[in-house]
Amino acid sequence: MAPYGEEHTGYRIARARKARRLTQRELSDLSHVSYSTLTKVEQGAMPASPSVTGALARALSVPVTELTGQPYLDELKLDQLDGLIQPIREALNVYDLGPDPDVLPRSTEELEAQADELCAMIRATDIKKAAALLSSLIFEATTTAHTSPSARHWRLLASAYRTAYDVTTKLGYSDLCAVALDRMDWAAQRASDPVIGGLRQYLRALAYLRASDYRTGKRLIQLGRSTLEQAEAGRVRDVVTGQLHLGAAVLAGRDKDEDAAEGHLGEAYRIAERTGPAERVHWLSFGPTNVQAHRVSVLAELDKYPEAVDAAGRMTMAAEWPLSRLAHHHAEVAWAQMWMGDTAGAFRSLQTARRIAPQQTRYHPVVRETYSGLEAARRRMPETFSNFASWLRV
Repeated sequence: MAPYGEEHTGYRIARARKARRLTQRELSDLSHVSYSTLTKVEQGAMPASPSVTGALARALSVPVTELTGQPYLDELKLDQLDGLIQPIREALNVYDLGPDPDVLPRSTEELEAQADELCAMIRATDIKKAAALLSSLIFEATTTAHTSPSARHWRLLASAYRTAYDVTTKLGYSDLCAVALDRMDWAAQRASDPVIGGLRQYLRALAYLRASDYRTGKRLIQLGRSTLEQAEAGRVRDVVTGQLHLGAAVLAGRDKDEDAAEGHLGEAYRIAERTGPAERVHWLSFGPTNVQAHRVSVLAELDKYPEAVDAAGRMTMAAEWPLSRLAHHHAEVAWAQMWMGDTAGAFRSLQTARRIAPQQTRYHPVVRETYSGLEAARRRMPETFSNFASWLRV
């Protein structure tokens, strides 16, 4: 029985398979996903892991988002978030048109303060408020950069584009995410800032991770590290380098390369010992806590779920660790707990993620797949499980 109506990942996989006129056995052979796993996922009896969804998407020649159903348009409309996307799209499209005569920008100091404020909002998981303010910031920063070209103004614009990436990624708009990254690169080149350039390659690698193109993601990580070699040595370069290693670790874990994943985690740990907590450096959440959280992620990617849950239990949380990262961590722990058979613990972790970051959690594909897995064990779940379903709108 399907976990929540027809529109679940397994249903969409079956629909795409039939459109390609493939049998389940043929798709299993093409994707190297076991026949048993494929049939259970299509029936809704088993949640689809990111690696399984990615393998099936590649075999079917469709975007991963076609199988996950992102963006979740009905939910976005109910939350009145869909109407905030078009202004961001329009702001991203005018990057090369020069100064807009109808835009009167605020001072550089005011724009920089708001750019920083929007980064903080995203980390505090106030996505809706950040999205509402973002388009005007981009329009003003674009006019400022074209009117008075300087490294400072191009960096400001690059920061605004980075926030556009954050917003569109969290809401599931992969097309706009790619556009925002291209615009970020365009501004970074004009700022001649290798740190922003390296950061952009890291974010781009994450986009390829979500698209399940691990080979390209790994190449982008290497390119980002090469770009950073041009930057001035110091804590900022170390932080971005460490975050690149963390991204590489998750890519290797998703690709089931345990040795490479452990190597990158080790490098990130050594860097974090030097930098200490550095959550606000380019708002990357880097530091010892983030390294520990990525170890949990890697273990889960390697299907080592008991080890992942154990590592999560031994984590020491930084006092200023961003809520967005904390909620994401709890969602990943819920996934591992669900696969261990700890349905009650998994549901508690989902509720924790919801309490910390409701907007982010509602649009998180791992949360939805974890819910799908828990649905099979519904008889053992508390009454509040149905309430969570209503809130998740599935």
